[in-house]
Amino acid sequence: MATCSADLAPLLGPNATAAADYICNKFTDASFAVDNTYLLFSAYLVFAMQLGFAMLCAGSVRSKNTMNIMLTNVLDAATGGLFYYLFGFAFAFGSPSNGFIGRHNFVLRSIPSSLFDYSNFLYQWAFAIAAAGITSGSIAERTQFVAYLIYSSFLTGFVYPVVSHWFWSADGWASSFRADDFLFGSGVIDFAGSGVVHIVGGVAGLWGALIEGPRIGRFDHSGRSVALRGHSATLVVLGTFMLWFGWYGFNPGSFNKISSIYTSGSYYGQWSAVGRTAVTTTLAGCTAALTTLFTKRILTGHWNVTDVCNGLLGGLAAITSGCSVVEPWAAVICGFVAALVLIGCNKLAEKVKFDDPLEAAQLHGGCGAWGVLFTGLFASEKYVREVYPTRPVRYGLFRGGGGRLFAAQIIQILVIVGWVSATMGTLFYFLHRFGLLRISADDEMAGMDLTRHGGLAYVYHDEDETHNQGIQMKKIESHPTPPSV
Repeated sequence: MATCSADLAPLLGPNATAAADYICNKFTDASFAVDNTYLLFSAYLVFAMQLGFAMLCAGSVRSKNTMNIMLTNVLDAATGGLFYYLFGFAFAFGSPSNGFIGRHNFVLRSIPSSLFDYSNFLYQWAFAIAAAGITSGSIAERTQFVAYLIYSSFLTGFVYPVVSHWFWSADGWASSFRADDFLFGSGVIDFAGSGVVHIVGGVAGLWGALIEGPRIGRFDHSGRSVALRGHSATLVVLGTFMLWFGWYGFNPGSFNKISSIYTSGSYYGQWSAVGRTAVTTTLAGCTAALTTLFTKRILTGHWNVTDVCNGLLGGLAAITSGCSVVEPWAAVICGFVAALVLIGCNKLAEKVKFDDPLEAAQLHGGCGAWGVLFTGLFASEKYVREVYPTRPVRYGLFRGGGGRLFAAQIIQILVIVGWVSATMGTLFYFLHRFGLLRISADDEMAGMDLTRHGGLAYVYHDEDETHNQGIQMKKIESHPTPPSV
């Protein structure tokens, strides 16, 4: 603001400092308002992804478990909202703090401030519950309801916030937003969370599904895979489009602001970077969808809409890390490889008898890891300078930037896998030991909607109609009136 006043005052004439300050203050106020509105709108889009998760999960499970998986998605948002308010936001972004965990701003104390407004909390909460939603898909159709509540609270209130502190907070030990002492002189670039969100959710789901074991009937006595198909491709497609739509808040919204100027008086600014990020997001998803379509056609002989939807989501998960710092042509490469990574992970899962009804661990964990590595290979020098102006200029290995950024990205994958394994893996293990993780075989065969939630999701007959089916109307026969005598 001081620079603005100093530049403007001479243009207004002598003794115009007060007028210049007034005008610049108004522009600053307008800029804050625009940026907060942009971030709130992005938060609404990311929150809408919960509807996408709910529809995708519902369509991917058998109809007898629809109410169960829908309820877990609702409670991911509700439980996550409370625990992220109490602890999560403070652990993630409370400043000043150490490199491991935040220590201030519990229950949003001292907010709004010069660092954060309420819009920042809302946006980050939507990210936290997205990670929990990923995990719920991996353990669907055989998990006790109490286990969902426990893991969702722990993940959104502690496990995920610590990871986001490491890589997104200005105090995080591997963050690119630090003032100095960057990891490998670079820091990690994970712009919207291929690692922070997707690997966290994917690895948590991996451990939950491994410790629970596969669903009954998923593999036969000889170990061969048996498809337990979801009951509604319609819901899968609807959920996929909702998630794709929400991703335009997830990735472009991660700039947190839109009004920043790169060059004064130019048509090119952060609004252009926001648009480019939306384009790279789109191209990665589209390429992954088409790659999956034709690859699965070659492998199976079918054009499978469910596989295409998962492939598309894999491409979106992969581009999330580098969406703001890569060229559009590189996003095509990202999506192409992401589709192959997902297909390969699914083949491996079948061989080791790993059962994930939504392929969530493979999709978010595998494609998320590829996305983190992809950023270390293809990040552009120009875009890194613009998006991360305070960090040393380290960019992609394949773009001539050396290997420091790529090394930092590898470290990110390793520490996230280690942290989530140590925390969520331990939690799922103790839930299993205390009999709180998996439902009984009888309940699993009957379906949790009937045994745990009071009825099926789909009512085909009204109760009165069902009752009346056993009542037969007697036929009234007409008899001729006897002739009078």
